[in-house]
Amino acid sequence: MDEDRGPRALLSATMRAGADLVVPVTCGGCGRAGRHWCARCARRLSDTPIECVPRVSPHVPVWALGRYRGPHRHAVIALKEHGRRDLAEPLGLALARAITTLARWAELPDAARLLVVPAPTRRLAARRRGGDPVLTIARHAAEALGAGVRLQPTLMIAAGTRDSAGLDARERARNLRGAVRPSPSARAPGADDVTIVVDDVLTTGATVAESVRVLTTGGHRVAAAVVIAVA
Repeated sequence: MDEDRGPRALLSATMRAGADLVVPVTCGGCGRAGRHWCARCARRLSDTPIECVPRVSPHVPVWALGRYRGPHRHAVIALKEHGRRDLAEPLGLALARAITTLARWAELPDAARLLVVPAPTRRLAARRRGGDPVLTIARHAAEALGAGVRLQPTLMIAAGTRDSAGLDARERARNLRGAVRPSPSARAPGADDVTIVVDDVLTTGATVAESVRVLTTGGHRVAAAVVIAVA
């Protein structure tokens, strides 16, 4: 068996190299050739989280990994609009590091269990993108955080809800009021659980605010929201 590993490994490497010639591998954050996600962009997304003040307040602290520019913007767009599903894992790992940093700063309360709840995506948008990118990012984040953390995709957006693109803060809040609902599979939180809402981009804060409102009504103790980027 050991004798077979060399030829197989060589064949695999050759096939990867051939694929790269047809579809060059580029970093999803900066476009640099050779890697899906380069060390420089990984460091950029590992910078100190920044606190946000959204126009529509969710009444909990909101933190972002950075501004909606550079690798933060490019990676989110590549994942959502260009099918770069390979970027969900590094974005999830960056999100996990930010949550760990917030816990170290005592910005998150001690809890027996941390619930990571992804902000909901319209079903039409998720279908068009081949899946829900926020859910996938959240799953990678929860897995990286390890024991004591549970992914809980408990929110959904009602069918027929208008796309919020192009709406101002007041219009977004009105559009989403009552549209975010608990999913049929939603579980009640434990008495000692703490919940964090995660999303990709914070614009006006309307989605996060409505998500927090619905979760709080359902008995969740929401400690914060953490997003990849703030616009």
